[in-house]
Amino acid sequence: MSNLAASKSPLKVYLATPRGFCAGVDRAIQIVERAIELYGAPVYVRHEIVHNKHVVDRLKALGAVFVKELDQCPTDRPVVFSAHGVPKSVPAAAQNRQMFFLDATCPLVSKVHVEAERHHREGREIILIGHAGHPEVVGTMGQLPEGVVRLIETADEARVFEPADPKNLAFVTQTTLSVDDTSEIVGILKSRFPNISMPYKEDICYATTNRQDAVKNVSADCDLFLVIGSKASSNSQRLVEVALRGGAKAAHLIDDASHIDWSWFEGVSTVGVSAGASAPENLISDLIKAIGDVYDAEVIESNGVQETVTFKLPRVLTEV
Repeated sequence: MSNLAASKSPLKVYLATPRGFCAGVDRAIQIVERAIELYGAPVYVRHEIVHNKHVVDRLKALGAVFVKELDQCPTDRPVVFSAHGVPKSVPAAAQNRQMFFLDATCPLVSKVHVEAERHHREGREIILIGHAGHPEVVGTMGQLPEGVVRLIETADEARVFEPADPKNLAFVTQTTLSVDDTSEIVGILKSRFPNISMPYKEDICYATTNRQDAVKNVSADCDLFLVIGSKASSNSQRLVEVALRGGAKAAHLIDDASHIDWSWFEGVSTVGVSAGASAPENLISDLIKAIGDVYDAEVIESNGVQETVTFKLPRVLTEV
């Protein structure tokens, strides 16, 4: 053993699996990349394609231009809608301006949109369990006329919610919520309104569930847990909460290795690491290297679910 290695304190690093990119994020990024390849730069993107600065900056370097609203886009260039989904008014406005647009909405978010529309068509009052202001929530509520969808964010709100007709209710959920928190809210609603219509299949997406389960499986053994992800990323924030609930003594959300506060490591012998669904794997590699530069790190990767889900790109991008 070298003198340098001998001088480092030992540290066990538990690497949660799965972590990082999900199929919906991967598809959305590929849509922007393929559009730039086919149509040249610039390609406009309404809102961040996914919630990760590193991903956004890389796409900017390739020729993507990110804007807040559609009216900032010229009519002669392609525009891409983000993975979180958009209100129906957005593609309608693009069509009115005769714009060429590509919808990168995650298919699992689109499934929630279809469910909400079905419930509305069948005359039910609709509850959306989610976080106010999140782009996915804005998009889902925007599938239907204003006021049709009622938002519930907490268990306390579920306990006091008063519907117009308790026997004619349905609920859908944001796809990136805490599984445990959502289960509590759903349990309250089902207890209060036994006839409430539920999704045919769980709305919280497979990737969110798998990443939360992976963090649960290792966090009890961790003095410290680090999650790579953006503060704007709902699923990344939930991983920090899951780690703390799972037994980690402390947990932090960081954009990348440069945001480590080494004082967090004082008295720590075990660290857990994961990444939100919008975070590329190279950020995890950089984090592990940074830890290894300071500690004699033993990296232990968990045996989590092996994800094989993929989503097809829009046909217009593959038939050229």
